[in-house]
Amino acid sequence: MGQSDLNWWERRATVVALTLFAMVPLLWPTIAPLVDLPGHMGRYRVQLDGDGSAIRHFYNFQWALIGNLGVDLLIVPMAKIFGLEFGVKLIVMAIPALTVAGMLWIAREVHGRIPPTALFALPLAYGHPFLFGFVNFSLSMAFALLAFGLWLRLARLGRQKLRAAVFLLIAPLIWVTHTFGWGMLCVLAFSAELIRQHDRGVGWFRAFFHAGIQCLSLAPPILLMILWRSGHVTGQTADWFHWARKWEWFQKTLRDRWQWFDEASVAVLCALFVAAIGSRRLEVSRNLGATALFLLVVFICLPRIVFGSAYADMRLTPYLLAIPIIGIRLRPRATTGFANALAIAGLVFFGVRIASNTVSFAIASAGFDRALTALNYVPENARLVSFSGHDCRDLWSTNRMEHLGAIAIVRKRAYSNDQWDMAGAQLLTTNKPDALYFKADPSQVVTAGPCRNRWRPLNWSLRNLPRDAFDYVWLMDPPVFDPVLTKGMTLIWQAGSDRLYRIDDRTMRHAPAVLQATP
Repeated sequence: MGQSDLNWWERRATVVALTLFAMVPLLWPTIAPLVDLPGHMGRYRVQLDGDGSAIRHFYNFQWALIGNLGVDLLIVPMAKIFGLEFGVKLIVMAIPALTVAGMLWIAREVHGRIPPTALFALPLAYGHPFLFGFVNFSLSMAFALLAFGLWLRLARLGRQKLRAAVFLLIAPLIWVTHTFGWGMLCVLAFSAELIRQHDRGVGWFRAFFHAGIQCLSLAPPILLMILWRSGHVTGQTADWFHWARKWEWFQKTLRDRWQWFDEASVAVLCALFVAAIGSRRLEVSRNLGATALFLLVVFICLPRIVFGSAYADMRLTPYLLAIPIIGIRLRPRATTGFANALAIAGLVFFGVRIASNTVSFAIASAGFDRALTALNYVPENARLVSFSGHDCRDLWSTNRMEHLGAIAIVRKRAYSNDQWDMAGAQLLTTNKPDALYFKADPSQVVTAGPCRNRWRPLNWSLRNLPRDAFDYVWLMDPPVFDPVLTKGMTLIWQAGSDRLYRIDDRTMRHAPAVLQATP
């Protein structure tokens, strides 16, 4: 089919433009305002500096083959070419673009052409997991979507043997990026093969068997998984079948800053899918419909914590919505005018969501820039404890500064108390026993009063801080606190409520606080 025979939304130029347009929200911010990303950037600095760096007095870093290495590996060449911060920016910008490209490729392969309804799925590239800063996960899912497009294309061309050989290489690469991406690819490929076999007249039992045979080329990462999990790994798997949480995650699929708008956007996607089921002009592909059912089962069965990684089930929600939306197509009776109207509506929906993400990211980036001026007053290799204010309630607009303290590692090679310390799930562990509770995440998250979680009130943290273990205290958007607790410290920088103190008197001790959780 030539380009002249395609509708405007299917043409190569439009597909390229949509893919590039997905990068727009990330163009302005120096550091993408994704919750966990600054923490990951701190780890990259320790990784890149090597054993001879002074920062290794604070952290241990040991390479290992784990299913969570995507950006950790990519940043090695990117940092040499562009520097750490800009290298991370380019990689992160590529993730939503690759996700959009993967969605459109799948739509093209499943339907033979890109249906106008596929445009509605594109904002899901900025789903809640990506905004949370799960960059290895999001990158692996983008790779999985692209790989599934290739899987379908090779099947359409009758190149099953070539496909088996190619995916013997692709599957381990996606697993190394992040385990979830490989799992997603397995679900996509198996469900597609199952329906393809059944459509050829094969019974369901034999179709299951043949689909499994076709997917054997995706199996080698199982050996890598066994090797990984048999090592010194502390991450647990827990919190199964938490129905209220799962419903909450689904509602928060497009969570960013404005709750009414984000929830309304999810409602639009759900309404589109429901309308397609009962429409005379739309239908849902059996291939992607079956895939959506498989993903729903996976979402229901996944616990909240897998191998120490939290929000495991939440991470699936954008794809749980994207696959059925991509699966919608026009029936033969649909008119050209109807198709054009859908395409325009989908394009507007994508554009409005990207605009909202762009504004939201610009607001968060301004907060980053303001807070990070504190680092101008922090010397190299300082011992820094940071506290980022948080509400006991789970507010819709997430706290983007939760791990911003790690930029002190990036720019000053300082110690920061926000790194994750979990053997086997991360390559980095902390080496600062004198910091006590304040050596790792979540000690950097503070509240106004006691909460029913692991966070501590700022007053408690200031009172119990081992001053001889740190040189500076950095407060970012802190709650109200007792100024007496900063006695023996010198305020050397302030911008709004953000403050940086130098610890002068290391002998100060306060009576231990008694914590009582708020209801």
